[in-house]
Amino acid sequence: MAVYPQLLHTVLDTTTPRELAEFYRELLGLRYRAGDEPDASGDAEEPGWLVLVDEDDKRMLAFQRVERLARTTWPDHDVPMQLHLDLTVPDVDELYRQRERAETLGAELLLDRSDDADEPLFVFADLSGHPFCIFVA
Repeated sequence: MAVYPQLLHTVLDTTTPRELAEFYRELLGLRYRAGDEPDASGDAEEPGWLVLVDEDDKRMLAFQRVERLARTTWPDHDVPMQLHLDLTVPDVDELYRQRERAETLGAELLLDRSDDADEPLFVFADLSGHPFCIFVA
C-alpha cells in the first residue's frame, strides 16, 4: 500500500498574525489551537506563529509572521497571487450574506462576478492582501 504525505494545514505569511488569524477565525467559524488564544490582557507581543483548528481540532490554517509582504496586484500580474483560498456556499443568497460578513470583517472586494449564471463568485483580499474567493458550489 502506498504512503502519501498528508496536508497538515495551509500557512499564510503576514506581518500581523493575530489580526489575520482573527479575520479567518471569524469568517470561517474556527478556533485557536490550545495555547494560541489571545492574551486576555491584550498586552502580548505579536506572535510569530498561530494555528486555527476546526471543531474536531483538525488544523486548518496557520499564520506566520514575516517582516515584509508584497501585496498581490491581481488581476494585474506584476505581483502574482501565488496562493488563494477557495470557499464555497450553497446558494446565491448565502453568497451575498457572506460578502457582507467578509467586508464587515475587513476584506476588500477585488472582483464581483455574482451575476455569472454558471459560477457566481466574489474575489476578496484579506487583511494582509491574500486573495480568496467565495463562490456558489
